Amino acid sequence: MTADQAPGASGTHPGGAESLIRWETENDHQDVRELHERAFGEGQRVPDLADALRAADAPLPPMSFVATLGDQVVGHVLLSASRLDAPSRIVDVLVLSPLGVLPEFQRRGIGSRLVEHALAAADRRGAPLLFLEGSPHYYGRRGFERADAVGFRSPSLRIPAPAFQVARLSAHEPWMTGTLVYSEIFWALDCVGLRGPDAGASTPAK
Repeated sequence: MTADQAPGASGTHPGGAESLIRWETENDHQDVRELHERAFGEGQRVPDLADALRAADAPLPPMSFVATLGDQVVGHVLLSASRLDAPSRIVDVLVLSPLGVLPEFQRRGIGSRLVEHALAAADRRGAPLLFLEGSPHYYGRRGFERADAVGFRSPSLRIPAPAFQVARLSAHEPWMTGTLVYSEIFWALDCVGLRGPDAGASTPAK
């Protein structure tokens, strides 16, 4: 953990319970695995991704946050290091993945608060860019924009163009354009883009 860690953020959850977003601890790891198993319904792939990114040796340390209600972990978001292959030089950037909320707590604003918290934490760390794959409708209202429209190239043809999203943060400079290069973990766990019947879709399936 480093000195740029953000304090926890709290808010009143519909129904009166007090929610909290805080740094994930080692004691949360199993709860986070089970959360992503249920949120994504894809077996072990997404939980394994979170575990691997959390433990990876990377140029920018990962940032992992949980949302809690009482003593229950109900949401999780992780930011990890990738690189932008810009014309002048390689730039260290962050990728938001995974983001998950327990099914019974979805559509209550928890995911939105996790995204907001993640954006603020990435900005405080001095990362110039935060990328993700996701719904342009959802993330476009939460500080992200279509990346190919503002000078960035996708790391894979299997990512539908509208799903390739970026947030330009305070440290971003105009020359920082180019191709996003995912860390090896995303490729090793096959967590890039879409596969199967949705591979040619124009909007993301997840």
